[in-house]
Amino acid sequence: MLSILKINIMLTLGQLKEATCSKSTYASQFLPYIIETCNHFSINTPSRMLNFLAQVGHESGGLFYTEELASGSAYEGRQDLGNTQKGDGVKFKGRGLIQITGRANYKAVSIALGTDFVVNPTFLGGKNVTKCSNVQLKNAAESAAWFWNSRKLNVLADQIDITKNIDTGNNLVVFKKITKTINGGYNGLPDRLNRYKAGLSYFL
Repeated sequence: MLSILKINIMLTLGQLKEATCSKSTYASQFLPYIIETCNHFSINTPSRMLNFLAQVGHESGGLFYTEELASGSAYEGRQDLGNTQKGDGVKFKGRGLIQITGRANYKAVSIALGTDFVVNPTFLGGKNVTKCSNVQLKNAAESAAWFWNSRKLNVLADQIDITKNIDTGNNLVVFKKITKTINGGYNGLPDRLNRYKAGLSYFL
């Protein structure tokens, strides 16, 4: 019975703000959408939420950016991202709170969330939180949780014991695995760890 039980969480503004190192105004705007999407994708334990939010906080600059600052031209012709048509690099630059990138990923998230982001890529995010519509805020949050879920990152987060130090042992090994899955490397690892630590006391 427990294996199929749906556990709904009620993330607080304090938890969201601290774990993402966000301003209260930005966290307030995203709070209802992140609660909804965390429930939908079962990001519903202290470790899952803390790890998800720390990574999202880094990727979005504290829930501020919903679109990467670079033009996206560096992704032109990237077959591994599904960028097979001229202009795909710029069109499918990183968007959403975890920076969904490339035609293939836009297509996958479109199917999963039921919105055609291939035709309307800016529906995933509008530059930053101050320029986003409510629909863009919702999609930015949902796409991040979809990416997390599609890469089975809840399984990794479950291996982190938040009562123990994140800087050593298995906790650090697993945290680095999560980071590499999201980033492709370990860019910003110290910052990601700092956001985790900033939010830790709110999830213990």
